[in-house]
Amino acid sequence: MGGVKAMIGKRAPRALWCAERGDATLSGMNIPFLGNWRKRYDLARGTAVMATREADPQGVAQLLSECELLRARAASAGVGLDDSAASLEALDQLLPRWRDDPEELTWLGNDAGLYLGTVIIRTVPGALWQVWPNGRPVVRLASGREIDVVGAGQEWAADGAPELSRVYAEVAEI
Repeated sequence: MGGVKAMIGKRAPRALWCAERGDATLSGMNIPFLGNWRKRYDLARGTAVMATREADPQGVAQLLSECELLRARAASAGVGLDDSAASLEALDQLLPRWRDDPEELTWLGNDAGLYLGTVIIRTVPGALWQVWPNGRPVVRLASGREIDVVGAGQEWAADGAPELSRVYAEVAEI
């Protein structure tokens, strides 16, 4: 117990905890589940961040469904976004002109994820928005499974995969 009192206010020895580098190690060992936990619960970067305690779920759904940049880009390409699975297929066919602008890429990916979530919420029974402790909005299915739609949207904007319509099809068949 005397050793514990001596440690109060001091930093733990490096041999016990090596978190100062930001990696998930203990005595130099890689612990993968900590890295996965951090991906889920660390501060969300480049995404929609919200308060974790929203009292108005319909207001949150309305706010997340706006996706202004995505709607503007889709409209300029002649694609109407009507919150349907067919509109996701149409988005998958757009030429990715946004990839030349890193700032637009981030925002468009965020909007694409929020739009994907909006389509899921409106068409899959029991689906609703859930906000992780880090403020990242995800879709929670009736089964309890959580879908990181913002992450999927950002991957789609950057790489074209996974296709938004494919993510929706996988979610809708459960």
